[in-house]
Amino acid sequence: MAGEPVVLVVEDEPAQREVLAYNIRAEGFDVLTASAGDEALVAVRETPPDVIVLDWMLPHVSGIEVCRQLKMGADTSKIPIIMLSARSEDTDKVRGLETGADDYITKPYSVAELLARLRTQLRRVRPATVGERLEYEDIRVDLAEHRVYRGEAELSLGPTEFRLLTAFMERPGRVWSREQLLDRVWGRDIYVDSRTVDVHVGRLRKALNAGIAGDPIRTVRGAGYALG
Repeated sequence: MAGEPVVLVVEDEPAQREVLAYNIRAEGFDVLTASAGDEALVAVRETPPDVIVLDWMLPHVSGIEVCRQLKMGADTSKIPIIMLSARSEDTDKVRGLETGADDYITKPYSVAELLARLRTQLRRVRPATVGERLEYEDIRVDLAEHRVYRGEAELSLGPTEFRLLTAFMERPGRVWSREQLLDRVWGRDIYVDSRTVDVHVGRLRKALNAGIAGDPIRTVRGAGYALG
């Protein structure tokens, strides 16, 4: 299903990696996996996830180094990272958090605890996953009732335009490439020409701007689109 939150699981132990992936998918999330630090960095560049579950001890590039690099990157610094570690000392936890990790879980841990913490991070970056309303300036999206308002006017959007607007409003200011919007709105398993994105963004703009001055969607030349 298009629009599901994407979680990247970085764990070098195959059995543990599969258990994590299975349980996170069972919660309705889309899961990507990586078994090494360098592989994780490539995966994040190719498909930016909503949350990363990152093991501390990894081959080639450590989890701490992966975390440091991602938190220094302009495009990746806001992706929440949950660090997993067998290191239970307070100094290790402090080091992980100081490197930029948003949460830190000591092994062994319960899957239920991990899922609860995962949902906490998702509430920050994708409030749609917990059924909340989305607001940006004078635009409001009621996800439960599937209604969109700009100012006092209710807008009529098609299903694709609704999903596009939801993606934009979950991360105002973020520049989305056409390929990223295709993944988020249409899904990875469906082939749609990237020009289709332009068509639907045009329809969304037309609906948002009908009788109202000020286009909230920005075209970033050579990069894609952003809200605000």
